[in-house]
Order: sequence, then structure tokens, then C-alpha cells
Amino acid sequence: MDRHPLPLTQDIVLVGGGHSHALLLHRWGMNPLPGARLTVINPAPTAPYTGMLPGFVAGHYGRDDLEIDLVRLARFAGARIILGMVTGIDRAAKTLSIEGRGSIAYDVASIDIGITSDMPEVPGFTDFACAAKPLGPFAKRWQKHRDGTPGSVVVVGGGIAGTELAMAMRHSLDATSSVTVIEAETALRGVNAASRERLLDEIERQDITLMENARVAEVGPDFVTLENGKTISASLTVGAAGARPFAWLRDTGLDLTDGYITVDAALRSVNDPSIFAAGDCAHLSASPRPKAGVFAVRAAPILMDNLQAAVSGGGMRAFNPQAHYLKLVSLGRKSALADKWDRAIQGDWVWHWKDRIDRAFMNKLSNLPAMPRPALPADHAEGMEDALGDKPLCGGCGSKVGAGVLDGVLRDLNGPVRHDVRLGIGDDAAVLKMGDLRQVITTDHLRAFWSDPWLFARITALHALGDVWAMGAEPQAVLAQITLPPLSDTLQHRWMAEIMQAANAVFTAEGAVVAGGHSTIGAELTVGFTVTGVSQDPPITLVGAKSGDRLLMTRPIGSGVLLAGEMDSKTDGDDLAALLTTLATSQGDAARTLATRATALTDVTGFGLAGHLTRMAKASGLSVHLALDDVPLFAGAEDLAAQGLRSSIWAANKAALDTDLPDTPRADLLLDPQTAGGLLAALPAEHAEDMLREVQAMGHQAALIGVFEPKTTVTLSVS
Repeated sequence: MDRHPLPLTQDIVLVGGGHSHALLLHRWGMNPLPGARLTVINPAPTAPYTGMLPGFVAGHYGRDDLEIDLVRLARFAGARIILGMVTGIDRAAKTLSIEGRGSIAYDVASIDIGITSDMPEVPGFTDFACAAKPLGPFAKRWQKHRDGTPGSVVVVGGGIAGTELAMAMRHSLDATSSVTVIEAETALRGVNAASRERLLDEIERQDITLMENARVAEVGPDFVTLENGKTISASLTVGAAGARPFAWLRDTGLDLTDGYITVDAALRSVNDPSIFAAGDCAHLSASPRPKAGVFAVRAAPILMDNLQAAVSGGGMRAFNPQAHYLKLVSLGRKSALADKWDRAIQGDWVWHWKDRIDRAFMNKLSNLPAMPRPALPADHAEGMEDALGDKPLCGGCGSKVGAGVLDGVLRDLNGPVRHDVRLGIGDDAAVLKMGDLRQVITTDHLRAFWSDPWLFARITALHALGDVWAMGAEPQAVLAQITLPPLSDTLQHRWMAEIMQAANAVFTAEGAVVAGGHSTIGAELTVGFTVTGVSQDPPITLVGAKSGDRLLMTRPIGSGVLLAGEMDSKTDGDDLAALLTTLATSQGDAARTLATRATALTDVTGFGLAGHLTRMAKASGLSVHLALDDVPLFAGAEDLAAQGLRSSIWAANKAALDTDLPDTPRADLLLDPQTAGGLLAALPAEHAEDMLREVQAMGHQAALIGVFEPKTTVTLSVS
């Protein structure tokens, strides 16, 4: 009997990358629920660990030390990750609105978005100040302030969070920079009397100005004005005045307590059984507690069990948070205070204790166990080890057949000669001549390299357009070919809707019409498009470059190794997010501009920059010199190449190249397959610089990387 992959039937969506959700992703990777697709939505690829924020501000930790890489966690969990901001919930339709894209459906959703310390009601705060939460924007703002020309700092809020930040800033800044804490009521109400006395002594000893019972009336670009009229100099103003829920929750119809989602003992909304919440954005109605990260951490295993139960018919577990919990307050330097019950313990050893706790938490989420690959059966056909390779098959262009195999087979093809079909095999697209009109046609299919069908479809659509753009044609009509993995009927509709909405948006923006297509069910997601384009002018082909022409590349290389590294949980989340943003950006504007001057044009895809450049040079009867240092690289790509990371097709690309390259990681990236890669144009020298400026002004990371030369024995030379 055939063995089929298990179908997906339920969607569990995690909104936000808070501590509960980060830990849930880790636990899910160890024990997933068959049939459930897990999705996490967060504005950034990383989520900051708030426990290490004071240490970061003080300079004890780097930014990377406190960033939870959600991309790696999602890969480990087998989850889809969407980098976006949820702005609303349609509870009747069970959909989530995401800024910048269409809504997505859920069967069960969980919200862990934390809180904000933004103060929009204070005039000038939004324009000139920075809230301490969310942590990401604040961390960037602080780093810029500290590394620039630091001046006086004002912290609005005299609770534990505000005083911790003030002491950390005091430790990091020089003595010429004053630090002031402004509290509207009595400072440090969240600790016991003994701890409060010690912290007040620390504030005085560190020469931090504490102003109690003082309210801010206005924030300016370099000042803070109080309600009593006093003005305080402030190069940086930070809001840390308590916890505030995000405003969009008010429009969800969920039962809220002071703006926070009211949940029962099972962490389920009290008026919507398909919505759960945890962390600071939740109000625990069965056992109310203050906002503290310890409760989010303790809630994670209960939340995971209950989410799985909600889509599998199991029973719910109750979350019973402890009544008393330990507070560890950093004192700026590597010293801390421990607060619990009515006791206060202070010392350097407390900071080191806190440091061990924090690092253990981050190590758990960073040093993920490697998932073993299935072993081959004891009895198997010869050659399986070599064919399987030592790593998973890449997606995107990394999964394509090598140039040597493809070219060898295509050379042996014989067929009728038609005068209305030109430039079929070997160029970017075939050209069909119909009177004075020329129509180009191309097709491209990609194996899924990303777990979000919407984003994957958008990138695949732009990838397919590359061959039409490279011929100097305007996109015309599109046929879609989609293979879905085994899914329930409901999820088939959801996936297909996301894929076609994303693709249609791309093609419509470029003037093309989706005219139909074909779909089927297979082992995994594959999306492809056949695209036609039209042109009144002769197509721009690989043939036509002239000696002396400059070589322009519209975007960096290195996508193949970054995607391969992501499969191996080695690519940095920020680097991957930057890559995906570029790949999801249209190059139609650059293509139309380059077509006005290019003597030869192609797009860089599966064969890598070296492979496609060599093909252009050979077709034009030239050699080409490449300035390796001028070739733009995606952030993180060279580091991964230095670690030995390679895409699946890399070895085939190297074998197909008849030129020796320098033995360096940067040169190795010339063989890296590119998904939705840049356009490669040969330009007359007198127009190259102007073309470069025009393309860069459009927002593309373009560069001039080489020059065509008279034919020599070496097609491609690199220096």
C-alpha cells in the first residue's frame, strides 16, 4: 500500500512572539500535533527577551544576546512564520487582518503581543520620545543615542522598569550626561519596603535625579516640560510609565479588563472559545497577577496543551500561577537586588545568579537540538547514499536540475523548424513572431523554500516574470500550475486563496492577466507560472553585448546559501527577513529602464551569477572580467559560505563552469543559485553610470560589477 503524507486539517495561529509563544514553539518542535499547521505572526524576525534589557542598556550584553530568533524557532517547530503586524480580528469569519497583506484564517488563535509603554496622550511624546516597550524600537533608539553624542536622558516612570533603565543608562553614559527619573506618584511601589529603601539609596548614590509626584506636560525635541512649568533638558526621553495594552484590541469584541484580554484558568478568552491569550496582554481572571515575565514563562506548557486540545477534542488544563515570585532588579553595574516577600538581598553574586538564569533561558531557545534525518533502510539499492546527499534538498532555484544535465539533454532534441518560433532553447524565453508583433513565452516552477504560501507565491510570481523582463517584453498573460500538499478541503481553499491572491497582485501590478491554470495534490507545495509577454521591438537576448560594455547587476547574490542555511537553522533571522523583502520586490521598473540601453540582458537564477554571465559572454562571442569585490552580497551570505554552507545545485554549477574561480567564500557565491535573482545587463560604457544611478534611485541594490572584453581563451576572469 502507498504511504502518503498525513494531511493538515486545522490552523493554529500564534499572534506575537512573546515569551509564552517562543517557548511554545520550542515545545512544539519536540512534540507536534499531527494534522495541525502552526503559524506565528510577528512584525520582526526576532523577539527581545526583556529580562536582559537592562544589561543591554548598561553594555553588558550585545543586541544579539537578547534577541530570540523566531525564524529559527519556527523552522524547528515546523511552523509557518509571517513577518507582519496583526491589526484586527474578524471573530465571526475567524480571520486575522495583517498590515500589508490579506487576512488569514484560523481555527484557534493565541495572542501574546506584550504591552506598550507608549504615551500618546502626552503632547510631543509620539514625535520626540521613545517607549521602552515594545523593546525592539527602543533598543535601536538607545544604541543610536549611546553610540552617537550622548546627552542628558529623562526616563518617564519610576517603577522597577524605569529605575532599572535609569541605573543601566547611568552606568553606560559618562558623567557629563545627566539621568532624571520622573514619576507621577510614589516611586518603586512594586517592591517591598526594604527593597525600596535600598533602591532609593542606589539612585542617590549613582547621582540619578528622582522627581516624584511630578507629571509630564509636554515632550520636545530636547526637553521635557512638567505640569508645574519646570523644563528639563533631554537629549533622549524614554517612556516607562507602566503597562498599557495595545489599542487595536479594543475593536476585537473580546472581553477586556482595563484593555487586557480577559482569560479563564485555561488561558481561553471568557467570551470566545477559539481565542487564547498569555503574557502581559492577558488578564488572568481566575487568579489576577501583576505584569511579569515569570507568568508568561510558566504559562507556556499549559497554553500549548490547551491549544492542541482545542483542535483535537481533548480536555483543558488550568494555569495556577504562584502567588509570590522573585524579582531580580539590576543596578546598572554587574550587581543586582533580589526582592521576595519582605526581604531584600543585594550583591554582585545576585547579578551573576540573574545572568545565569537569563542565559539559560536564551540558550534553551537558541541552541536547538538537531533533528536527525531518517536513516536509509537496511536493504536499499546501490547509489542511494550519493543521490540522497548529506543535507536536505533545497527549495527555490536551489532544487533545480544542474546545467550540465539540462544542456546535454536539450542538445539532443530534434523537432520541426518553424520560422515563427525563435530563440527557444538556451535563452530566457522563446519568441513567437506574429506579423510585426513578438510574443515571448516562458515557464518556471519552484519547490517551496518558505512556509508561508502567500509570500512564497509572490516571490515565485516575480521570479517567473524575470525571464519576460530579461527579453525586454511587457508581461501579458499567465497560467498558474499549483501542487498543494495533502490538506483538508477547508485548508485547500485557504492555501489556494492565499497563493492566487498574492500572485494576482503581482501580475496585475505588472499589467498581466491570470488566464487560468492547473492544480493538483502532491507530496509538497510547488508553485509555477507560465508567462507570456509582448514587444513591438526585437527581443533583448544573451547575444549582443559589445566589447567595452559595462555589466550592471540589479540586486545582491547569496539567496541560495541563505535559504540553505535557514533549512539548517543557521541563517540569522534579520538577514533572512531582509532577503525575503528584496525577493518580494518587483524589478519591473528596473527592467523597463535597462531595456532602453541594454545590448544584452538576462536574469540570474539557478545557474548562479558565474553560470549566467558565462552564457551571456559565450553567446556574444566575448570574454568578461568580473570585479569580485564590486559584486553586492546579501547580508550574512559570505559568513555562511565561509562555514561551508552550499545550496543543493552548487556542485553541479561548479562542474558546469569551464573557468577556475578563486578559492574564497565570496567567489563561491558566484555559483550560488538565485531565486528571483537580479537582472544582469550589458550596457554601453557611456550610459552605464547613468543607468546605475537611475536603478539605484528606484530602491534597488544595484552595482556595476565588470566589463566585457574581446574573446580570449578564458571566458570569465575574476579579480
